Amino acid sequence: MKLPYFIAIAGFVCGLFAICIPHLSALRIWLGFSTFFSLVYIVIAFALSLRDGVRAPPRDYDIPGSDISRVFTTIGASASLVFAFNTGMLPEIQATVKQPVVGNMMKALYFQFTVGVLPLYAVAFMGYWAYGNDASAYLLSSVSGPVWVKTFANISAFLQTVIALHIFASPMYEYLDTKYGIKGSALAVKNLSFRIMVRGGYLVVTTLLAAALPFIGDFMSLTGAISTFPLTFILANHMYLVAKRNKLTSLQKLWHWINVIFFGFMSVTAAVAALRLIAVDSKNYSIFADI
Repeated sequence: MKLPYFIAIAGFVCGLFAICIPHLSALRIWLGFSTFFSLVYIVIAFALSLRDGVRAPPRDYDIPGSDISRVFTTIGASASLVFAFNTGMLPEIQATVKQPVVGNMMKALYFQFTVGVLPLYAVAFMGYWAYGNDASAYLLSSVSGPVWVKTFANISAFLQTVIALHIFASPMYEYLDTKYGIKGSALAVKNLSFRIMVRGGYLVVTTLLAAALPFIGDFMSLTGAISTFPLTFILANHMYLVAKRNKLTSLQKLWHWINVIFFGFMSVTAAVAALRLIAVDSKNYSIFADI
């Protein structure tokens, strides 16, 4: 089977899950499954990479490409990294369920960006140590080991992605449900039809784009540059300055303005880098390419 076919199957599964889970609170046990699937991927990827790294000959850790290519790739990667770490909004949303909301949100975010980042760093650095610059963007493509273990890890990664996609899309789903008055039983004909048309239509479009553009990761960099950078760093710092302008010291104001200026610069340069990557990759891959 070709890659576009696998993407179509993945899109179908995501659509089925989105239709069957009517609202965010219905996830409940699925959040536990998501954590389990994440741990399976992390443990297996880390263990197999460690084993390969111990056995492997010396690796090349240099960044490939010309100097200008390295600069653009690194800047683009920073946008992808910020986009990936935006998962901090998930515990932040969940922490608003009970009082005190602000205190719970801060605890959740502190946990996310301390303990929560350790597995991410562990897999990233172990993979780079084990395979050097030959490491695949999807680490399980580089590891060697028992077929059943790799299959289990791949299935876990896929299922976790299905759940995570639904969580990220849920605010949009909830907004549309509220706007168009979708209430009552999830199995009512009107409600079920609405979910099929709206959620199914959204996932059909995104699946088509993913299959047509195999370098969709470049668009993730662009999304990080034009949305995550401004919303997470620029807007947050500026809002804080406006809200607390009479209570901040000159040093505190300077710190927040430095953040606004620096991340504004990063947002612009990362957007340029992402557009360059899209232009370069569009020449190397055809539409619906099997890579």
